[in-house]
Amino acid sequence: MSLTNYSKFINLVTMNLRIQQQSYLHTSPVCCEIRKLARLRVVDNSEIGKRAMAEGRPPRCIHVYNKKSVGKIGDKVLVAIKGQMKKGILVGLKQDQLPKVPKFDSNNIVLIDDNGTPIGTRIHVPIPTILRTILKEKTQSKGADYTKVLAIASRFV
Repeated sequence: MSLTNYSKFINLVTMNLRIQQQSYLHTSPVCCEIRKLARLRVVDNSEIGKRAMAEGRPPRCIHVYNKKSVGKIGDKVLVAIKGQMKKGILVGLKQDQLPKVPKFDSNNIVLIDDNGTPIGTRIHVPIPTILRTILKEKTQSKGADYTKVLAIASRFV
């Protein structure tokens, strides 16, 4: 093999390796906002949430119940989980927050019924303390009882 053919061969091999390495990397940026089809993490001990997270098929957001369609902490969302539609409350977000509101590593939700009662009996992660005031305001204005979500939380940040 001549030197030019050998260098062409090496170039093809390295180009092929680069293409193979790029196929394993994500090319789209991480979406830190809660919009439609955003992946969420169930942090309560509801049976449907535990099964979905164990199978590696986390729930996805279908709809955000506010005017901007971008979820903030304390907003109610509709999620698709295990072929069902359930409602949930956002209790922790990746996106940049207001001052004194913690930023989480994942987008966390607590699954609730139609009347605001949580499906699970315990929340495994710390909940931001600002959520107390947000959920109490929404309880008075909307009529649903979201304070039960605060009652099952064990830790606050």
